[in-house]
Amino acid sequence: MRLDAVRAQRVLLDRPDGQSVFEPATLRLYHGRIEAIEPFEAETEGLVLQVPDSAYVVPGIVDTHVHINEPGRTDWEGYLSATEAAALGGATTLIDMPLNSIPPTTTVEHLRVKQKAATTELMVDVGFWGGAVPGNVPDLEPLWEAGVFGFKCFLSPSGVEEFPHLTSEEYVAALTEIARFDGLMIVHAEDPAVLDAAPAPPSRSYADFVMSRPDESELAAIRTVLDGARETGCRVHILHLSSAKALDLIKDARDEGLRLSVETCPHYLSFAAETIPDASPQFKCCPPIRDSGNREELWAALKAGIIDQIVSDHSPATPAEKNKGDGDLQQAWGGVSGLQVGFSAMAFEARRRNIPLASVSRWMSRNTADLVGLGNKGRIQVGADADLAIYDTNVEFRIEATRLAHKNPISAYDGLRYGGRVTRSIVRGNAIDVEHPDWRWGRQLIRGEVS
Repeated sequence: MRLDAVRAQRVLLDRPDGQSVFEPATLRLYHGRIEAIEPFEAETEGLVLQVPDSAYVVPGIVDTHVHINEPGRTDWEGYLSATEAAALGGATTLIDMPLNSIPPTTTVEHLRVKQKAATTELMVDVGFWGGAVPGNVPDLEPLWEAGVFGFKCFLSPSGVEEFPHLTSEEYVAALTEIARFDGLMIVHAEDPAVLDAAPAPPSRSYADFVMSRPDESELAAIRTVLDGARETGCRVHILHLSSAKALDLIKDARDEGLRLSVETCPHYLSFAAETIPDASPQFKCCPPIRDSGNREELWAALKAGIIDQIVSDHSPATPAEKNKGDGDLQQAWGGVSGLQVGFSAMAFEARRRNIPLASVSRWMSRNTADLVGLGNKGRIQVGADADLAIYDTNVEFRIEATRLAHKNPISAYDGLRYGGRVTRSIVRGNAIDVEHPDWRWGRQLIRGEVS
């Protein structure tokens, strides 16, 4: 359904002083963009979406950390199921991670394979990260020129053999090359030596699993990340920060002037280790969900601007992979499937802490869009893409894993109820009917090109 306008009492708009506030407005749309922002009562022609007074209109979520896994592991996820889940959860733009698909996105040839797989299956816009692995330094600039938004690396084993991790020396070599063309390195920061030294017995205990991925593994790896950034001047981004013990390191690096940004995830901000049942692999992720005190420190760091953004790190797997070991958390695949749930969960959790919805939107839309240089997304302003999410606090979200759109019915959020949910998404002016999601409006995004 192609819209000509959206009218609502609560539209998130930017004021001249830089603050974002909810105000009554009519958004006039043209060819997939916001053509004008007019008063609520402005007369409009064509098809107008009248938003309920209980609902908020925010920019579509820009999720820069999603594992879609196609091609190669499409039974884990795929472009069709992932982008449908995204749209139903308010995410209108995804940036797909370079691993878990086969082949990984570590050469231009492999990027073309991934782009071909995504040709006709997109319900929202999708771009691609490249990968930095041992031996592919010569491939980094060609990937950048081909349009990837940056490069992901691991400092510890990734869990899939086709995407090995970098040693400290290989990391600096990759950073040096990426700094040369002013690219971006995004880093899974856990230290392999610390992980090797930590006790990791076969166990169904979640507490034992957390002990096998201690805080120090993040701290040691983040020191490596920062040392490399300091040595090369490269822009770096720390993925899925779990440990609040690293916040002082991050703040000091910011004060020093290093080119650094940091993300965390809804599962770290929603759950607490002490309440996670044993033998529950749907909660397993790396780095792990830590205790409730740690969780609240992450929220405080978001408010203080030490952490910049919230992303899903949607990392699904088949039931066979998730349940490997019959509850032994050392054997189960690590990853939380939260793509469809993340924004509603964060809006609810933020409301419990008296954090404005505008802040959640900034962390999940504008800041993530800015990370990858998509200045026409993640904001409601004239000339921006008409990518919107409508969030209604009067509609309850009861989560059933079997009813979520992602491919495998496994979710840490299964059984939860949230007071509020995304009731509609708009992708470049096209309104999605959540009850009958039959559309293919997504486009592939290339860094540097206007969508």
